[in-house]
Amino acid sequence: MTADSANSKRSLLRAPFVGPKGIRAGWRLLMFLAFCIGIIGAFLFAIHHIPALHAWRSALPENEMSAAWVMFADGFEFAAVFVAALLMSRIEKRTFADYYLPLNQAFGMRFWQGVAYGLAMVSLFMAAIAAFRGFSIGEFALTRGVALKFGALYAIGFTLAGLFEEVSFRGYMQATLGSGIGFWPAAILLSILFGAVHTHNLGETWYGALGTGFFGLLQAFALSRMGNIWFPIGLHAAYGWAETYLFSVPNSGFVAQGQLLKTSLHGPNWITGGTVGPEGSVFSLLVLALGAVGIHFLFPAKAVQA
Repeated sequence: MTADSANSKRSLLRAPFVGPKGIRAGWRLLMFLAFCIGIIGAFLFAIHHIPALHAWRSALPENEMSAAWVMFADGFEFAAVFVAALLMSRIEKRTFADYYLPLNQAFGMRFWQGVAYGLAMVSLFMAAIAAFRGFSIGEFALTRGVALKFGALYAIGFTLAGLFEEVSFRGYMQATLGSGIGFWPAAILLSILFGAVHTHNLGETWYGALGTGFFGLLQAFALSRMGNIWFPIGLHAAYGWAETYLFSVPNSGFVAQGQLLKTSLHGPNWITGGTVGPEGSVFSLLVLALGAVGIHFLFPAKAVQA
């Protein structure tokens, strides 16, 4: 075999795995997911084999969340995704900015703009539900000191949740899959996956999962305008915090311990969202559409490198 034919054979063998830009996007995505699954799998193994952790988790009702558990579980899941992305950055010789997560902008202006935007969106769709007599507020459920404590704990927990879901779906996976098939085809596929993943929540419905998928598209649109995911992280954190704590309603089928208010949802599911909570309401979809319009006008178009 000549040297040329040997090189040609090696090139043919490498072609499915390596392209002009290095390891092909599909294989990089699988490597990232393998790292995530391995780390999270180790975490789940520890929960089941460390008696104190297992007893703590088992004591929580299946459809109920606590601030401590949100911080613990989402904090670890974010750590797993961050470590997986860090390993991939070493393999790919890239930075976190290439995954839409510039670390020098952490919790800066874009994050707080996202927080304000998320609070405004949730307030708008809760006001719409209330206008149709589907939501009512009673008295405060907590004393001032306890309210401040749970408000802070849930703020930390939902920030970690936002980091976990945005870094994974709109961060590494969006950047990697987008480099292979284009930004918007990747965003659509990942938003479908994002909605599907949430169907595993108890009390979730197909309509609620559809709303979650559209939320993913809104976040991808925000990314396309901002150029990074710090705005979506802030929006995601505020969205979950406002639903769960501030307005004290179910979130993706979960009710929470330590909610600020005594509230009630009443009326048809298309107004209230039913068991999934207000994000399953038709008003949630309308507000997501308005949110996209607002982002379009407030933030000028900015090219995103796929």
